[in-house]
Amino acid sequence: MNEEVFKAVNDVFARGESAALATIIRTQGSTPQRVGAKMLVFADGRTIGTIGGGCYENDAFWKARRALETRRPLVARYELADDIAEESGLICGGQMEVYIEPLEASPHLYLVGAGHVALELGRLAAPAGFRVHVIDDREKFSNAERFPDAVEVAVDDIPTWLENTDFPPTAYAVILTRGHRHDLDALRALAPRPLRYLGLIGSKAKVARLHDALREAGVTIASPERLHAPVGLDIGAVTPQEIAVSILAELIAVKYGKLEAGSVEAAAEAAVKPLRWSPPVAGTAAERPEGEAVSNGAAAPAAIIGGR
Repeated sequence: MNEEVFKAVNDVFARGESAALATIIRTQGSTPQRVGAKMLVFADGRTIGTIGGGCYENDAFWKARRALETRRPLVARYELADDIAEESGLICGGQMEVYIEPLEASPHLYLVGAGHVALELGRLAAPAGFRVHVIDDREKFSNAERFPDAVEVAVDDIPTWLENTDFPPTAYAVILTRGHRHDLDALRALAPRPLRYLGLIGSKAKVARLHDALREAGVTIASPERLHAPVGLDIGAVTPQEIAVSILAELIAVKYGKLEAGSVEAAAEAAVKPLRWSPPVAGTAAERPEGEAVSNGAAAPAAIIGGR
């Protein structure tokens, strides 16, 4: 039975999925299974293997589902002479401890756009444990020489490639294209996908405009709470390298459950109040000379907006 579990664990890592492994680590007295018995629990509720059946296995199942959410291991202890065992007809009289461990493959990170910020983010993300994929329609930017640590570097029409790609449910994607139209095309393609993380570079005003465009097109974001826009932690980043650091920090925070995203609707609402109907003010991004920098908490550098 464990051989089947081990094979399934390998498949989890190969497909970039997540699951929780429940293993009996200690027994005392009479128990229905021995030390080492395993049960693999998937996020969708499927199971492979058994640790003995009955109500205590059901309890371990739900603890495993919870471990997938918290990403924290735990030890569950069972007295097989108590009520939970009696309900299952398992009056063995023994004791059992089950170690429940969440398993997660190295997360896949899709960089949509291969410009300056994507280049720096790819350099940082691969050593941090992300499997980096790069897509751009410009071979000059999207190539193995610029992204030697990426597991995939593609040159294709961006929305077409995104629509034809099977993303694992734990995938991260960051939209970093060279312009508003390309960002919108990428967002349209990615919005229906149940990604773990979807980031979009740019100002709050830009987020508001893209949100309006999606709404007018009748496009619904599958997981709006997982959209981070503007992308990255607000650390006052200015250069492509600094912006990449802010994005990677956010990716890691999401990976370990330290950060929750607000919805795109909330971000758009916050943006439009001061910005939508106001004319450009001297010195704002709308009038700033090409290449003059601003912090990523307000907007991406002007040069990067045009060629990230």
